[in-house]
Amino acid sequence: MRKIVLDIRPDLKAAMEAVDKAQTDHKLAMANGSTDPTFGFDFGRNPPIDAYFRVSVNIPRRIFDKNQGEKLRTQRDIDRNQRLLDATQAQAFSDVDSAYATLSSHLILRQPQKTKYLQQAVRVRDSIGFFRQNGCASLLDFLNAESAYRTVQISYVNLIGSYLTAASQLNFAVGREVIP
Repeated sequence: MRKIVLDIRPDLKAAMEAVDKAQTDHKLAMANGSTDPTFGFDFGRNPPIDAYFRVSVNIPRRIFDKNQGEKLRTQRDIDRNQRLLDATQAQAFSDVDSAYATLSSHLILRQPQKTKYLQQAVRVRDSIGFFRQNGCASLLDFLNAESAYRTVQISYVNLIGSYLTAASQLNFAVGREVIP
């Protein structure tokens, strides 16, 4: 699911693009700060017979680089955007891990409720109903058994609801439907 998060979440994509832009800006600042040698040549003729040919190469030496501040600013911008990307990625992974843990805990809670307690409540209710019909149990016992059955049933329905909520939170954290 973490791989899906890296591919899908728009906040992570925006953070990655910000880092990319900062790196491009830094490359541009480095290119603007570099100097290029210039080559030149000249030829001519002075009458009557003097001719000349001249070749020159200029390599500027940068004593005061006015672009140093821009280079440093863009490098810091890269660092800042990288930290923001790391924080966004950590938050996204935390969201997914938390939603997955919640979903797993609801599955663990739901299993015994479904396999054990619901069946037990049905057996108790049916047994007390049988005893009530045969005159061996009071109406109060039957109503208590019915109430306990309804309580277990409501508890199970609430667990299903919280499971579905946890599944939708996981889908939201991932950025697409991974649990239908």
